Amino acid sequence: MRFIYAGLGLFCVALAVIGIVLPLLPTVPFLLLAAFFFANSSERLHSWIVDHNIFGPMILDWRERGAIRSGAKTAATVSIAAVFGLSLMLGIPSHILGIQTVVLSAVLLFIWTRPSG
Repeated sequence: MRFIYAGLGLFCVALAVIGIVLPLLPTVPFLLLAAFFFANSSERLHSWIVDHNIFGPMILDWRERGAIRSGAKTAATVSIAAVFGLSLMLGIPSHILGIQTVVLSAVLLFIWTRPSG
């Protein structure tokens, strides 16, 4: 199970990097997910991330109540809005923009339906 979590964490980091290079994906939600997955992948990473000032409380809230802190929700929303706005300005083809809209809307729906931490 630890290898699965480590793989999912690396996958989320890769998606965040793609979001930095190409304006197709937001970075903040994927970095938060990567931190959660890495916290479950190894004892050392778990203790470092849980002791971290920002990630620690988020991971514990997520584990105990499925909660996402309001600051993380806001940062993720701003990140998603910036990516979508940049995509519009760059003139990304409409079929890709449509897929992006569906994916980003699903991410926003997931984030904002979680309880606040």
